Amino acid sequence: MVYVHLADGFEEIEALTVVNVLRRAEIPVKTVSVTSEKMVRGAHDITVAADLLFEEADYEKCEMIVLPGGMPGTANLGNHEGLVRQIEAFAAEEKWLAAICAAPSVLGKLSLLKGKCATSYPGFREQMIGVLYAEETVVQDGKFITSRGPATALEFSLKLVEALKNIQVSDAVRTAMLA
Repeated sequence: MVYVHLADGFEEIEALTVVNVLRRAEIPVKTVSVTSEKMVRGAHDITVAADLLFEEADYEKCEMIVLPGGMPGTANLGNHEGLVRQIEAFAAEEKWLAAICAAPSVLGKLSLLKGKCATSYPGFREQMIGVLYAEETVVQDGKFITSRGPATALEFSLKLVEALKNIQVSDAVRTAMLA
């Protein structure tokens, strides 16, 4: 199971592209609201009904945490104590952590990317503590996958498919989408 986390002000393209592509690859995925309600408003005033509230999520069954960017969504994700604890636990257990746009800064501020190659939206580079910063569209270092922004959401999503399944499934989804 993959959990894509939604906070008020999340970047809609980044969150929903991940959900769409993973479902095309037949990877179980749920959206998780870190607010007190399942209806979460995105950065561009698109309201999405999350599948679960944070308190309902079973992280024992989750193999990947995904953090979409957007502002103030990223700040709201980073300020959620329960989510931060889960992110730290995933890092300690070497489980998958994926973040795009501003959201890699959440991992960076927790020093989880120290000494690792990663990327983010350029304006968040300084918040990437100890990171070997890369300009590539999508960067994978071990169990961390990061990406740069809304325009890279499809490549990011396909990389998640490759990580969770394999390159053949990722390429098949890409081909079917005419990407």
